Amino acid sequence: MSAFAAMMAGPAASGLAIHSSAEHLMLHHISFAVTDLARSIAFYDAVMAPLGFRRVWSHDSGAGYGIEDDNESFAIKQRELVQISPSGFHLAFAAPTQDAVVAFHAAALAQGGSDKGAPGLRPDYGDAYFAAFVLDPDGYWIEAVINGR
Repeated sequence: MSAFAAMMAGPAASGLAIHSSAEHLMLHHISFAVTDLARSIAFYDAVMAPLGFRRVWSHDSGAGYGIEDDNESFAIKQRELVQISPSGFHLAFAAPTQDAVVAFHAAALAQGGSDKGAPGLRPDYGDAYFAAFVLDPDGYWIEAVINGR
């Protein structure tokens, strides 16, 4: 299983489906531009840990997160300008448990993130859709979710 597929499935198979195989991935990785790399590394180190992910590489202009060394599924890159989508776009990270969603949300707020939806069930998305939503320090809308457990 690729690092992206493993990330999307969550470290303990969160119940989310990803339509891929080792030969054909829907997505390989995604990157966010950030204005303050040190601040963003501290933020993403903190919010990725409860989800079972870690920083797998870093250098003076970026950092990558995933499961395997040097094989990121999510990266942040230092840039002077960040342009956030005006509405609709967000990135959902798979969580292994509801407790991990709660810990993700708490870590995000402790690291300067803004609350966009406290941890809880989202019946509009499904009977077992448990998620939390935050804005990262640059204003990206991110989510941690477990669906089905």
